[in-house]
Amino acid sequence: MQPLLIYNTLSHQKELFTPLTPDHVGMYVCGPTVYGDGHLGHARPAITFDVLFRYLTHIGYKVRYVRNITDVGHLEHDADEGEDKIAKKARLEQLEPMEVAQYYTNRYHAAMDRLNVLRPSIEPLASGHIIEQIELVQKIMDAGFAYESNGSVYFDVRKYHEHFKNYGQLSGRVIDEMLSTTRELDGQSEKRDTADFALWKKASPEHIMRWRSPWSVGFPGWHTECTAMGTKYLGELFDIHGGGMDLMFPHHESEIAQKTACCGHGPCKYWMHNNMITINGQKMGKSLGNFITLDEFFTGNHKLLQQAYTPMTIRFFILQAHYRSTVDFSNEALMAAEKGYSRLMQAYKTLQRLQPSKSSSVDVKEYRQKCYDAMNDDLNTPIVISHLFDMAKLINTVNDRKATLTQADIDELKGVMDTFVFEVMGLRDEASSDNTALIDGLMKMILDIRATAKANKDWATSDKIRDALGALGVTVKDGKDGATYEL
Repeated sequence: MQPLLIYNTLSHQKELFTPLTPDHVGMYVCGPTVYGDGHLGHARPAITFDVLFRYLTHIGYKVRYVRNITDVGHLEHDADEGEDKIAKKARLEQLEPMEVAQYYTNRYHAAMDRLNVLRPSIEPLASGHIIEQIELVQKIMDAGFAYESNGSVYFDVRKYHEHFKNYGQLSGRVIDEMLSTTRELDGQSEKRDTADFALWKKASPEHIMRWRSPWSVGFPGWHTECTAMGTKYLGELFDIHGGGMDLMFPHHESEIAQKTACCGHGPCKYWMHNNMITINGQKMGKSLGNFITLDEFFTGNHKLLQQAYTPMTIRFFILQAHYRSTVDFSNEALMAAEKGYSRLMQAYKTLQRLQPSKSSSVDVKEYRQKCYDAMNDDLNTPIVISHLFDMAKLINTVNDRKATLTQADIDELKGVMDTFVFEVMGLRDEASSDNTALIDGLMKMILDIRATAKANKDWATSDKIRDALGALGVTVKDGKDGATYEL
């Protein structure tokens, strides 16, 4: 098997994945800010890094996967001024901020469970790690790269860059251009420079969430949260830091600066970023008001949706594109994903019914290796899916008696599909519910009645049953061994 290569955003190239500690992987992924329902844009990083988590585990690594919940400190427009997103929601709905955070955390978990996204090893809350964040800010101040101003603490970007020469390395931004093009904003005069970002903010009288610190009663800056929690649970240097591409600047760039300022190096060895979900070429996001929540996809209750889409259709839709490419929402693309997902599930069911032959007319040994090769090439899930479709075509060919397979080869195909469809890609058969046995029993009874009608040459009854089932979305296929059905 070829080694695992992953694209490191920091070096802008694929690199051989070599964990810092053999057989162990530490992975941190930025989780949601819980002030509203999760949308398709939230599903993409969750599914992307779920597949990475699954695959690393599958190939033998012990993975500690940390994904945080941001429940404080994330201000409107990702800025250093304005209202906390959760506090604003709490004020509008006359709730405690933690009520808002808990409510939307629960709903996020429910949506992720439906998408078959595994829970992380640790899911820390920003509000539960205020002490660690205060300690981090103090370390940065002690190192000389932060300053206090009117009770708030800011990171000194210019001083940091003059010393380390690397601010902007992740996002490709040039600091001199940033400083020369960033206009002075109202309320930012307490900063030495407009590029400086908040490590700790003094709370205004109306600010609901606040904690005591050496500098003021206030709250942590958004960027300090992930640095503090990543360090606590994964150490000063860990293997992988992931998140959406929209977080590269300022969030991840600031994380690198904070960690380097107090430790002399960034937080991780490999940076991984998934690209965005777009609608008509524009990023899907709450701030733009163009998002469709996951619940709206599941119910079809949105003006842009022509129908409801199941969780596995959404998951398959996301996996059909490489995680570093953009995915543009359209009903046509989702309906195509629905058909592709159904095709794989039906092929797996057909595979269970295949009758073995004494010899095989085709070689199936290459499929497993091809799927591993695609996954090892920077998690190339669309290529894996193409190989699985090739397998589905072969399964249908054998089922139509146009090719033969031995029992050993049938078992090999089952093993490949079990590994890559279900274990690695995280898909599941949504039709396999508690009603499956009932549906199968009813369909057997109906097809037996139809078979009796055909045997009696009662073609009118036979055709009536077939057409009625067709109107309900059930396709009847007549074969040498009798009739079968597909939903």
